[in-house]
This record gives sequence, C-alpha cells and structure tokens, in this order.
Amino acid sequence: MPTIEIAGYKFRFYSSDINEPPHVHVIRDEHEAKVWLRPVKVAYNRGYIDAKLNRIVKLTRQNEDRFLEAWNAYFGR
Repeated sequence: MPTIEIAGYKFRFYSSDINEPPHVHVIRDEHEAKVWLRPVKVAYNRGYIDAKLNRIVKLTRQNEDRFLEAWNAYFGR
C-alpha cells in the first residue's frame, strides 16, 4: 500500500480503493480520516480534533497533485 509521510501523518490508499474516486486515508496514532482529492473534502473522521483535521485538509490541498500522481501510478490510470 503506497504511503506518503508528511508532517508526521501517513497518507495512504489501499488496493481495495480501486473502484472509488481518488482519496487518501490519513493515519496518525489511533486516528484516521478519509479525504477525497477532487475536490479536497473530508469523507469521514475517526478521532481527530478540529484543529488537526484542518491541518490534514491543508496538507492534502498542498500535496494534492502528488497524491493524485501516486494514485494514478498505483492503479495504472
């Protein structure tokens, strides 16, 4: 599973995500959020406080092209 670490967060996606629109799962400690990439929007949040979730959204926007490139390379699109 491709994983990109940024600012202590693990941004990853799974092979089972192939039939979904591009997104990342953001993991740190015991928390996880799923963030759609186009447009950047939180799909779900499991445990992050608002300030951390806002940081995740900001990091996702800043690295959106990088994540999309990794997504397309992994799924052969």
